[in-house]
Amino acid sequence: MRNARRKASGESCLPEVAEKAGVLLVLLAPQVGLDFEQIWVQTLLAMLATAAVVLIIAWRRHRKIIGRLRAELCRALEQARNSNRERDLAQGELLLRLDQERELNKQKMQLQAQLADYEKCAALAQMALGAAHEINNPLLGILSHLELELKASDPEAHTEIEQCIESAKRISGTTRGLLNYTRPDPVRVSRIQLGPLLGELLSFLQHQPLLRALHVENRVTSEVPPIYADSQQLSQVLMNVLLNAAEATPAGGSITVEAQALPATKGVEIRVSDTGNGIPPDILPHIFEPFFTTKRGKGTGLGLSISQAYVRSHGGEIRVESAPGKGTIVRITLPIGGRAAQGAEEENTEVVV
Repeated sequence: MRNARRKASGESCLPEVAEKAGVLLVLLAPQVGLDFEQIWVQTLLAMLATAAVVLIIAWRRHRKIIGRLRAELCRALEQARNSNRERDLAQGELLLRLDQERELNKQKMQLQAQLADYEKCAALAQMALGAAHEINNPLLGILSHLELELKASDPEAHTEIEQCIESAKRISGTTRGLLNYTRPDPVRVSRIQLGPLLGELLSFLQHQPLLRALHVENRVTSEVPPIYADSQQLSQVLMNVLLNAAEATPAGGSITVEAQALPATKGVEIRVSDTGNGIPPDILPHIFEPFFTTKRGKGTGLGLSISQAYVRSHGGEIRVESAPGKGTIVRITLPIGGRAAQGAEEENTEVVV
């Protein structure tokens, strides 16, 4: 600020000094015998030289100021770029943490659902173990007595006795299904080829009245790698799924069974799709719950629950995709090696070749 003031005061004094010097030279020139024009030219040149020096000094200072401002601008721009980079990194980290939090919440919900299933299993196990013996033992006596009555009774009473026998058999089937769900048999792992297994299962089911009016197609090829699983449990799972598909598909519809390897997870996926009526959205979340059924007067509501328990005991998962009027797809994923092989009773024979 002081330099600026000095510079301003110096520049403002130059014309005054030049004027005074000119007047002095005019007064002294006749006395000393000098040429006035020559003195005036020299004075003007001196003033121009002084002005040029002042301009050069001002220009150099201005250039330094511009350089300093340019350097400060470059530093400010670099700081702004660094700030933007840090902001982008912070936003990326925030989005990553949000994704991780969503994934953790999803896993938490899955674990809570599994925990709820395990709690249901534990409660059902306690109930089943206590009720099975109390029901099945007297039920055998009732069935035996009813069969004897059926042989000795008149033809008019056959209908009522047969209805009683069917009801008793339904009770027995319910208790057996409950025991299978809560206390399944030990897993007997063997090497299984899915194509022949499904072929034999479909040959067995084709005589069922439900499947006679349907077109069932087995698209499982020999390229699907063999898996290690319990053949009886896997057959029961597939039978439950196929029968459910047949019950939901009207006459003339189709059921397709496919399978493919999953190299990313070292597993196999079995798909059973139908062209049936589909499952309403409000019912779909409850289909694996024990005793949940939409078949009034038919079934026990344990088929899919038992199937899910069997699949999970092999380290796999069963999922259902469905929409009203668009059919249903059941996906069963199983590891090729079979988690159940660890600690399960292994058989070195190949059940289905």
